[in-house]
Amino acid sequence: MKPLKKIAIAACSLFLTFSLAAQEKSAEEEYLSSVEDVVITELANSDERDNKLVALQYLENAVEEGRVSPDMMVALDHLAGEGVNTQSRQGGRLMNNFPDIRARACDILAKVPTEQSKTTLKNIALADNEPMVITAAVRSLGEIGLNDNDDVVNTIAWANKKNAVLNPTSSLALEVLIAYEKIADKVQDKGSMIQSVGQIATNYHYVKPVRDRALNLLKKLQASNKNKNKDAK
Repeated sequence: MKPLKKIAIAACSLFLTFSLAAQEKSAEEEYLSSVEDVVITELANSDERDNKLVALQYLENAVEEGRVSPDMMVALDHLAGEGVNTQSRQGGRLMNNFPDIRARACDILAKVPTEQSKTTLKNIALADNEPMVITAAVRSLGEIGLNDNDDVVNTIAWANKKNAVLNPTSSLALEVLIAYEKIADKVQDKGSMIQSVGQIATNYHYVKPVRDRALNLLKKLQASNKNKNKDAK
């Protein structure tokens, strides 16, 4: 057999070996991924709070490693609405009201900047009554930074207005301001945002540093509007 032919045969054999190994590895990875999805789903749907915390840890690791599957997103959505969108009652008592679970799920959703995450966070910001959860949802909406047709800024403004009446919280007001700062250049109509910032600036239920930050943001927004009007003339 000629040397070149021998080399060609050896190369083909090596290629086939690597191809088979790659296929086996791919099949193994797919199997492990599907197993992980099942485990996370079971933990997320469990009645036990501790199991949900373990699910969140799995989900956070998957997000950080860039391997989020559709099933994982379903689990995240479920955990973000645990006790609000899905309720388990026993003798009329709500058994799955876990604000810390919902808040952490909202924080993890910020690391998956998609329309699906944005929609989930908007729904939580509007439906939840716990300040810590709404704060996490607003913070994550600001981090994602999507604001199509001012849907996010209007959601934040409404959530802030509702909680300013029912339960004014400085930490939530601060996150509202930070979110506004992050998406300000993507807002088409700044009317609702300016009104919302003005309400924070004049609400003495909030600590002075928060009110001061609101005043500074208000000045920047007003200056931006003036410059925009000048450019339009």
